[in-house]
Amino acid sequence: MIRKILFLLIISSFIVSCGSSRNVGKERNKRKVDRKAQKVSSHGASIADKIVWTAVTFKGVPYKYGGTNRNGMDCSGLIHTSFKKRNVVIPRTSLQMYSVGYKIPLRAVRRGDLLFFKTAKKRNRVNHVGLVTSVKNNNIKFIHSTSSRGVIVSSLNELYWKKAFINAKRVLDE
Repeated sequence: MIRKILFLLIISSFIVSCGSSRNVGKERNKRKVDRKAQKVSSHGASIADKIVWTAVTFKGVPYKYGGTNRNGMDCSGLIHTSFKKRNVVIPRTSLQMYSVGYKIPLRAVRRGDLLFFKTAKKRNRVNHVGLVTSVKNNNIKFIHSTSSRGVIVSSLNELYWKKAFINAKRVLDE
């Protein structure tokens, strides 16, 4: 009985977090964002809009640790790939992403900003990242990949994410 409970607790801790903290790519930890790709297009859509649109195309993709394609993605893989497809280079892992850009208060968050979370109880560091998709009436929605549900859109108003939230950062200056 105790073994079953212990097993369920261990499994549930893996389900709620992104889990990717390893360095999958060869990017340098402190790589700066490519400024050339941040210009507003002639069609009126900002690069932030395009990155969000790209991320949303991955909605429903299953979770895969270290994954960066439609076969499976982890949280930082989703963000890294969405930026990369729009020619904006950011680091690969959530912890490395946390080292670029600048912190912003939640009241200033806008589409395209990154939200960082600490979901692991034993590690006191960033281990999950999401991309802001919309901000309406203090309801911040973000796209991310969870080990239990894959790529989904969630609200920062959900108690779990509100408690796990660490900081918001802006990496795109538009």
